[in-house]
Amino acid sequence: MAAVSSLARRRSAGPVGSATRGTTHPNRLRRMDRWITDAHGTALRRSADPVAVDLGYGASPWTAVELLARLRRVRTDAAVVGVEIDPERVAAAAAYARDGLTFARGGFEVPLAGRRPLLIRAANVLRQYDEDGVAAVWERLCGRLAPDGLLVEGTCDEIGRRHVWVALGPEGPRTVTFATRLGSLSAPSDLAERLPKALIHRNVPGEAVHAFLRDFDRAWAAAAPYAAYGARQRWTTAVSALGADWPLADGRRRWRQGEVTVRWEAVAPRGW
Repeated sequence: MAAVSSLARRRSAGPVGSATRGTTHPNRLRRMDRWITDAHGTALRRSADPVAVDLGYGASPWTAVELLARLRRVRTDAAVVGVEIDPERVAAAAAYARDGLTFARGGFEVPLAGRRPLLIRAANVLRQYDEDGVAAVWERLCGRLAPDGLLVEGTCDEIGRRHVWVALGPEGPRTVTFATRLGSLSAPSDLAERLPKALIHRNVPGEAVHAFLRDFDRAWAAAAPYAAYGARQRWTTAVSALGADWPLADGRRRWRQGEVTVRWEAVAPRGW
């Protein structure tokens, strides 16, 4: 497999990247999609060309089908293009094409015939690549966005209970969101195994993301008495305490969904 940095720099007629493992389960990306429609809803409603890309949707097109349905709750004429590097996956997905949903072969070059997507969602795509190539891929994908576009790149478990993603605009990374099914959580650091590629190897002493998860665990432990009122109350109490020391980018309404979003610069890897 070629290094992702080389792939990101390559200029050729063929797709840029490598096929993912392709594991797909229905409703796997619900937490990410729910956040997207909330955080990016205003841009979606205002856009003259509300097209989104589901990049690397996998062996089955469920995530692209679901993304269209969720975006259309915000914008009824939203469109989704599912992009996959494996031609057999693209051919298999054709049966699911419909008004507003198409499929194309491609990779990090995002082949949209000159259109600039309002959204690129890349879930569970970069985990197979080298960490030192992530920045180049992010730069390439951000360069394809519309001026008010958003790239959401992250990782989740097989059934979508735990998910961490980075949100990026055309200028680069903005925030990191941690999202979980609260009933499955023993401590916030359980989410460490789902950190995106840019962060997963940085969960070590001396790195900011390690300090963030350490402080989150301490706040969670201090909020243990609130567990008597439910996991949601314990989570919101812990997140509220965490906000005293970390620049959180959301509020209680999102915390109640089992989420917390922190500014990228607060948890970025050393030397980024």
